[in-house]
Amino acid sequence: MKKALITGANKGIGLEVARQLLQKGYYVYLGSRNLKNGEIAVESLKGEGLTNAEAVELDVTSQNSVNSARIEIEKKTDVLDVLINNAGINGVKFDGNTPIMHTATDTSVAVFKEVYEVNVYGVIRTTQAFLDLLKKSSAPRIVMVSSSQGSLALHSDPTFIHYKFKGAVYQSSKSALNMYTIVLAYELRDFPFKVNAVSPGSTKTDFNHHLGAGSVEVAGNRIVKYALIGKDGPTGKFFSEDMQTETGEIPW
Repeated sequence: MKKALITGANKGIGLEVARQLLQKGYYVYLGSRNLKNGEIAVESLKGEGLTNAEAVELDVTSQNSVNSARIEIEKKTDVLDVLINNAGINGVKFDGNTPIMHTATDTSVAVFKEVYEVNVYGVIRTTQAFLDLLKKSSAPRIVMVSSSQGSLALHSDPTFIHYKFKGAVYQSSKSALNMYTIVLAYELRDFPFKVNAVSPGSTKTDFNHHLGAGSVEVAGNRIVKYALIGKDGPTGKFFSEDMQTETGEIPW
């Protein structure tokens, strides 16, 4: 049975990805910053008959927590087939249902640090901690949950549908994540890894005060697709299937 680890998997898109991988026959470790919340999520899945799930306490902002999760998972398996770096925050405050976007001119460095700690450094910590277990898989897959909002090419194009929706912090964190994805895929090119960045699209979850347009089922399916790609599939690419390009690939 193949095994997958998902960060931030106790709710939203992460939980839906866990559900779909379980339905595909995977054993899934649900990483959750709060272990109790993870255990509640696991119980909900078991209530659906999806029993091969287990909660793991995993706070991506803490190296000690990541290391502890690594030790706990290695007690149960010496191989990891899929890592989905899903945990993320936007750091945005809301005025009612209106997001207050971070500006480049006056947003403090502290806000940048808070968001980057999860969206960038947390991904690096987790990926590096589990890389050796992934290398033992015959077909290791890493999916970085990114956003089309992190595309430099799109955000410099005035015809882009979200061109005027600018935010200095969240968007730049995803741009940094994208570059890490490119470099990681390149460094792992001589192994059977597939490493890709995937935007799930605008999705109605707690992440955005449920203001997104799409469902978690659709978003989860977009991520799972790249967790399951075959040996001839892409690596080092950026996908956002809601952009309706021919292949789903979008520019960096």
